[in-house]
Amino acid sequence: MVPSVVAIDPATGRADVGVSARLHAIERPEVTIYSIKRLMGRGYEDVHDEVQRLPYRVVRRASSEGRDIAAVQIGETTYTPPEISGFVLRELKQRAEAHFQRPIRKVIITVPAYFDDAQRQATRDAGKIAGLEVVRIINEPTAAALAYGLDRNEDATIAVYDLGGGTFDVSILRLSDGTFEVLSTHGDTHLGGDDFDWEIMHLVQQEVRKRYGENLQFPPSTVQGLRNLAEAVKIRLSSEEQVAFEIDAGEGRSFQMQLSRAQWEKMIEPYVQRTLESCTQALRDAHLEPGQIDQVVLVGGSTRIPYVRRRLQEHFDKEPYSALNPDEVVAMGAAVQASVLAGIKREILLLDVVPLSLGIETLGGAVAKLILRNTRVPCQATEMFTTFIDGQTSIKLTVLQGERELAKDCRRLGEFELRGIPPMPAGMPKVQVAFLIDQNGILHVSAKEQRSGKEAAIQVIPAHGLTRDEVRQMEMDAYAHAREDLMVHRLIDVRNQVVFDTTKTEQALAKAGPTLDPALRQRITESMVNLRRLAETSSDAEAIYQALQDFDRLSIPLAEHAIAQALKEAQQGSGSPGA
Repeated sequence: MVPSVVAIDPATGRADVGVSARLHAIERPEVTIYSIKRLMGRGYEDVHDEVQRLPYRVVRRASSEGRDIAAVQIGETTYTPPEISGFVLRELKQRAEAHFQRPIRKVIITVPAYFDDAQRQATRDAGKIAGLEVVRIINEPTAAALAYGLDRNEDATIAVYDLGGGTFDVSILRLSDGTFEVLSTHGDTHLGGDDFDWEIMHLVQQEVRKRYGENLQFPPSTVQGLRNLAEAVKIRLSSEEQVAFEIDAGEGRSFQMQLSRAQWEKMIEPYVQRTLESCTQALRDAHLEPGQIDQVVLVGGSTRIPYVRRRLQEHFDKEPYSALNPDEVVAMGAAVQASVLAGIKREILLLDVVPLSLGIETLGGAVAKLILRNTRVPCQATEMFTTFIDGQTSIKLTVLQGERELAKDCRRLGEFELRGIPPMPAGMPKVQVAFLIDQNGILHVSAKEQRSGKEAAIQVIPAHGLTRDEVRQMEMDAYAHAREDLMVHRLIDVRNQVVFDTTKTEQALAKAGPTLDPALRQRITESMVNLRRLAETSSDAEAIYQALQDFDRLSIPLAEHAIAQALKEAQQGSGSPGA
């Protein structure tokens, strides 16, 4: 899991997300942002009182619609809540891509059921900022119900009680024949475990001020330290009857306190009561009584608190269901919804995907990938290629499978030859290579030269002979060598371009003959020799590329001379005979 905590460097704008950001929150309180969900889609006035508790600066910012929204000020830069959430989503995206070894472009995001349109739109904006297409936004209780109903076939009416860090909602759902119908929902987007923490923080601040003076101020670092302390005390009180702790009040002053579970429960009782009132309203809206609820499903870390579970059991007269991890159940449900949208049957193992990327070998031993792995079948892809040798009448195509950038590191599936291409200068033939995978997983590869119409084809079975472990190993190798492979691929490409450009220039020099300025000819010839030597001896692709750019610029007068000569010859050839 990735905690929704973001620390932003004011100088560079770089964001640190998750555990590492939370660990250094005391050192960087004014740039460490948490509880951002409470600011999503909200006006500044909506959260004015609440932000007084936060160690980071929340400011008023005009939106594109002209209304004032709450935003976070870090140094000289203002960040909107969707931008902050975007950092978290981008981190999740990167971790998912690293885990699955494939690009992640689409996402399902869960939100509190009581999120309004503005909050949902802000959530969608956060997804866009992270470079993701938000295909669906679903309510967190609904997602939890999907996870709860994974292995159940019987009909049931359930209450999903979702008490997280920043928000609370409850939904009443009916499960019937695989259908999840939401009957009612109720909640509060400003009620959660953060409020429980604040009660402890407030108590500590009161006691410290009683000891050292009412005017004692708490700097942001102290506020953040108190928040961490409060969270730790809250967790301990779930398993201990009494917790003793010591506070550093600054300037060499320390303060010892202890808090009993009974005191703690009394402090949070008003908040828990508000959640139960929401439950009552949700039942009323669904036209149900507590006794008609078959199961109460717990969602959110704050449902681990014994007092919450005890009050919930009293309210519904049944023990809450706690077999699912409350921190993971919503994510599990979102995954189920993703499988539904993808058309995947949950009871059937998915086999109809391409396990590894497919492509062909290009000049120099590089790989041109046409179909990326995990693409659903049937699928097809086409790409245009050409020749690098004048007068070339055939092309050998080697079909490859794998994630590496070089042919030698991929698996060869087969090869075939396209013959009968009319002799043409290098770069003139246009060869369209097409990959088509049918419903049976059979790969059809064809190549057609567009000018002559000559074509050839081959059939291969992409996954033949590969075990699951082999596929996994190829994926891991690709990830481990990604940077190295890309650099080698670029080196091959730029060397091929050097060969092509210098060969064409050599031909142009020969054709220009004595009409070309000798000094220009010498400069181009010397540059060509140096460029070829550099390409043969250097492994610095960027240096070769820059030298190639310089060479191409130097060769511009040669191209202009060739054009002028061609025009002159055309004019001479078109002159009419005298009368």
